[in-house]
Amino acid sequence: MSISGSGPRPPTIADVARVAGVSRTTVSHALNGIGKVDPRTRERIKQVAGELGYRPNLRAQRLRRGQARAIALASSMPFAVAGGPSRLGFYMEVAAAAAESALVHDYALVLVPPVMSGSALYSVDIDGAIVVEPDVDDAAVSVLKERGLPYVALGRPVAPDEDASYVDLHGGLVAELLLAHLHEQGARKPALFIGSGSRHSSVDARAAFERAAGTYGWEPIVATAPETGGEDAGYEGCAALLAEHPGIDAICALVDAFAVGAVRAVRDSGRSVPDDVMVVTRYDGLRARTCEPPLTAVDLRLDRAASDAVDLLLGRLRGETTGTRVVTAPEPRVIARASSLRGTATR
Repeated sequence: MSISGSGPRPPTIADVARVAGVSRTTVSHALNGIGKVDPRTRERIKQVAGELGYRPNLRAQRLRRGQARAIALASSMPFAVAGGPSRLGFYMEVAAAAAESALVHDYALVLVPPVMSGSALYSVDIDGAIVVEPDVDDAAVSVLKERGLPYVALGRPVAPDEDASYVDLHGGLVAELLLAHLHEQGARKPALFIGSGSRHSSVDARAAFERAAGTYGWEPIVATAPETGGEDAGYEGCAALLAEHPGIDAICALVDAFAVGAVRAVRDSGRSVPDDVMVVTRYDGLRARTCEPPLTAVDLRLDRAASDAVDLLLGRLRGETTGTRVVTAPEPRVIARASSLRGTATR
C-alpha cells in the first residue's frame, strides 16, 4: 500500500474494512468496543488490524468522544515538601505509579507541578484529576470544581463540606506506628513536629499523639511550622523545641524535610542521634534513606495507593461509581533505621 511519490503510507480504517470484508463503521465499533458486533467478527477485525499494523487516530477519537483521555495529578503541597532539591520526593513517587496505571487504561497522566496546581489546571486538557492530600480551601480542588471536572483525593480530604471519594493513607495509623516504635525504643519525652496546615496527615497525627500521650504517660509536646520552610523550618523548629524542652529524647517530624533539619539541630545543640534524641519521619523516600544517620520512616505503599486512586477516578469517568467512595490503601509498616535504634532497646 503506497501513494506515488510519498513512499509507504500507514494503513487506514478503510484498508482494514476492505481486507476484513466489513464496513468502516463495523471496524470502528469493533476496535473501540462499542456497538453490537458479533464476537467472532470483532476478533477477526482485530486480527486483521494487527496484521496490517493499523493504529487508530487517537486525536480523532478524542474529538469524536469529547474526551481528552488524560487525567491530571495535582497538589497544593509546597514544592519543599512534595519534591525538594532532588525532585524525587513524595509527589514524584506517586506520579510514577499513577502514570503507569493510567497508561494501562489508555489514559495519559498530566503532571502539574505542585506550586502551580491552582493556575495550571485552568489550561490543561483533562477529563479529571487526582489531588494529593488536599488542604482546607485547596487551590487545585477549587479550580477543578470551577471547571466541573471530577476528581478524587489521595489522602483524606479535610474540608468540612468536602465529599470527594478518596484513597485513605492511614494518617492516624502511620503516626501511631511511629510513636509505638519510639516508645519501644525507650522514649520518655517525645515531641511531635508537624506542618502548620490542615492536611489529613497533620490533623490525624496530632490526634494520634494526644492518644499516645495518654496511653504512655507522655507530656503532649507539639510544634508546628509552615511546610514551605522545608529543611530550614525543621532546623529552626527543632532548635526551639530543644531550647524550650531540654529533656526531649525523641522527635516525630512527619515532614521528611523537617526531619532532616531536625537532625542538624540536634547535633548543633551538642546532642547525638539517636542516643540523646531519636528522630523519625513519615515518608520513606530519598531524604530519609540518604540522611546521616538514615531516618526511620514508614512505607506508605504509595505505588498501590496511587494505582487505587487512578482506578477510583476512572470508575467515576466511566460512570461505574457514584457518591463518595473510600478505598483503603495497604497497611503501612515502619522501616526502622539508625536514627531511632538504640542498641540494647532494639528488638
